[in-house]
Amino acid sequence: MAVRFERTDTEEAHVIEDRARIPVTLIPGDGIGPECIHATQRIVEAAGAPIDWELADAGAEVFKKGIASGVPQETMDSIGRTKVALKGPLETPVGFGEKSANVTLRKLFETYANVRPVREMPGVKTP
Repeated sequence: MAVRFERTDTEEAHVIEDRARIPVTLIPGDGIGPECIHATQRIVEAAGAPIDWELADAGAEVFKKGIASGVPQETMDSIGRTKVALKGPLETPVGFGEKSANVTLRKLFETYANVRPVREMPGVKTP
C-alpha cells in the first residue's frame, strides 16, 4: 500500500493511488482554528493525500452545550474509529470548572506530547 506522486509536463502533481482512502477525524477548533484547519486541508488535498474528512466537534461550542470535558462522545467515537485526528486550537473557559478539551483528548488517547514550534533568534545564545 503506497501512494506515488508524479509530475507532468505542466509541473502539476498527480497522485497515483495504490490504496483506499483514509478516514481522518477533523476538529476545526476555536478562534483561528477553523481558518488554520481549512488551509491545512487545502495543502493535504493539493498533495493528493487520499483522505476522507470526518467532521467532529470539541471546544467552546461544546462547553456551551453543558459538556464539561469539551469533547462530546461522538467525537471520542470518531477518533477511536479513525485512529487519526487533525484538530485546531481549542478554547477552555476559565473559572467555570470545565476541563481542558485538549487535556481530555490527550489523556483519553494517551497522546501526551504537546509539540510547539521553536526557532533560534539571532544574538540569543542557544544550546
